Amino acid sequence: MSSSRCRCDITDAAIAAGAVAAAFAPCEPVDSRAAGLYRDWLSRGAHGGMDYMERYGDVRDNPCLLLDGARSILCCAFPYGQTSRSELFSDYAVGDDYHEVLRQRLGPVAELMETTVAGSATRICVDTAPLRERYWAARAGLGVIGLNNQLIVPGVGSKVFLAEILWTAEADYGTPLPGDCGRCGACVTACPGHALDGAGGIDCNRCLSYLTIEHRGPLPDGLVLSGRIYGCDICQDVCPHNRYCPPSLPEFCPRPAVMALSRDDIAGMSQTEFSTIFSHSAVKRAKLAGLKRNVR
Repeated sequence: MSSSRCRCDITDAAIAAGAVAAAFAPCEPVDSRAAGLYRDWLSRGAHGGMDYMERYGDVRDNPCLLLDGARSILCCAFPYGQTSRSELFSDYAVGDDYHEVLRQRLGPVAELMETTVAGSATRICVDTAPLRERYWAARAGLGVIGLNNQLIVPGVGSKVFLAEILWTAEADYGTPLPGDCGRCGACVTACPGHALDGAGGIDCNRCLSYLTIEHRGPLPDGLVLSGRIYGCDICQDVCPHNRYCPPSLPEFCPRPAVMALSRDDIAGMSQTEFSTIFSHSAVKRAKLAGLKRNVR
């Protein structure tokens, strides 16, 4: 089978699995400029308290270390834009946990890849391996990285989850898209924490998404959460590329029990209630204590 046919069959399977965009990138070391920018970002402490971002630097620089013999990376984008919005939770968190959903949806695609090239192996990655997802998605030509630090897929926007399948076979690779997001600066101006520097960089210490989800301990004095207690969509909501987001996958549609919650409900919630309502939900990342801290 030719590599062109190989690529088309597999990317078609990814689209059939729910992706709005899919393309291959070569599995190789990250370019020196991108690697240097990441190290500089860490050295400035812009990653906040996410110490895990400092670990496995060799793997972040070279994804080949994630799968012995890896030659290709299938990059996929799955939509989660919501027509019904929550006042408390970020759009991506009102449905099922994307880690579980995307791994399940990509399982058959990985099986197809291994069947297509006998003896080949795959590894599915969904935001847990030390893989630079936006870098590789841009390298594959899925989109461009905007001033809000999000991958923007043409005609789709940035409200997408990214997932990858590493593969020990070769494929036809996509080409990075020319240009940028348009650099209108709407996201930079609207960011309530002034976390975006206007050049594509972000200081997580000022980002409401980081502070409400990843940050442990007291919140900074004077912080205004702009109504949300889990995540922040503001830099995406003001982006002109997100005017016409495609429908969310069914698993990511809002759960009625989550949409019905009020701040008072969160403040008085028991651990049992939290575990029931947010079973198989990304919100568990913040823990009940984190949500109650944010409400206060």
